[in-house]
Amino acid sequence: MSDEASTHEENGPEDFPTAENLPETPMTVEDLNPFSVDTDEFTDINELAAAEWKESTTADERIRTVIKQTVAPKSATEIADTAVVSENKARGTLNRLVEEGIVRSHQTSSGKTYERDPDWYLLQQVHQLAISGDLMSQIQRVKQELSKYQSQYETSSPEELLVSDQELEEEELVDISHWRTAKREFSYLRAAYRLQQAKLEDPYSESGSLDRNSDQRVHP
Repeated sequence: MSDEASTHEENGPEDFPTAENLPETPMTVEDLNPFSVDTDEFTDINELAAAEWKESTTADERIRTVIKQTVAPKSATEIADTAVVSENKARGTLNRLVEEGIVRSHQTSSGKTYERDPDWYLLQQVHQLAISGDLMSQIQRVKQELSKYQSQYETSSPEELLVSDQELEEEELVDISHWRTAKREFSYLRAAYRLQQAKLEDPYSESGSLDRNSDQRVHP
């Protein structure tokens, strides 16, 4: 590096903005504040995060976000606390989502509990994969990963390896976990592929107008 370039890096650029390049109204500290709420009102970071979330979303959006991540039954009170809404609001929205098939409810001795409907959640994942632009490359990638594990351990499934007489080391147990994840991902991708092809064959679907003469089929 030349002495001139080194000096330039140490001292900064030689050309600075002129008065014409600067905004007409001077920038203040408030302009740099990334929060939409007054941060001076909060001493607890969790309270600040909750207030910011409440300011930037609707109550229904927060409830849907919370229930989407709820895999174990929770009461309306618990969901309301997490979603920063009233219990009545949470219960009303959750009951409506139950009617829509998005949420499951369970009546217990201590009251009603709610969780996301696993079938609905699975269908959402499959649908998102089906409309993704790189579905074929994802299928090929996962197939290669599964083939690698099968060749490496000379067995067709992680379950067979797990119940074998072979003593497994920690690295091999990690591989089994990744192998299982890849199998689950592949099953989702296969379902997404079938959904995608069904849409292509349906003249009334949004994708039915796609060029059916193009070769978009693989064999997952």
